[in-house]
Amino acid sequence: MLASIAEAARAAATELCEKSGLVAGQIVIVGCSTSEIAGYNVGTNSSLDIGAAVFDALYGIFSQKGIFLAAQCCEHLNRAVIIERAAVGGWEIVNVVPTPKAGGSFATAAYAKLHDPVALSEIRADAGLDIGNTLIGMHLKRVAIPLRLDTSYIGKAAVVAARTRPPLIGGVRAIYDDRLL
Repeated sequence: MLASIAEAARAAATELCEKSGLVAGQIVIVGCSTSEIAGYNVGTNSSLDIGAAVFDALYGIFSQKGIFLAAQCCEHLNRAVIIERAAVGGWEIVNVVPTPKAGGSFATAAYAKLHDPVALSEIRADAGLDIGNTLIGMHLKRVAIPLRLDTSYIGKAAVVAARTRPPLIGGVRAIYDDRLL
């Protein structure tokens, strides 16, 4: 079961990178309900094994491309974000360490496995993966665009993806090389 979960997570991360045009230095916010992946309601059956498998799979893809993975905690930590200190920039660091029942198993795995993890109360990510209806929108930049991935489930959890773009303010929209600028 863990192998198929990890494979689906790798596929979703690969698709997100390809379809969003992410580049090194950008940030992907990931919300992940291990309960939903296992077929239970969000917050009812947290699994460290599933959290670690999904984190390892996603981190393997994103880190190869120099993309920072930001792990969204659950509502018990007000959806704080766990991320590498190197990605923080001007965001304010908060003092919290996630656990499976307060933060979630995915965020707990991220905190344990990142090289120099810190927690933030908010961030504005360039793209995102929502695994199991975790509501990552609060951590995306202002103009989010949904992406349809071929990988629509990880385990039993629905996967929703998004990329962001700068707001279009006045003037003419320009399209070059099939990319909206």
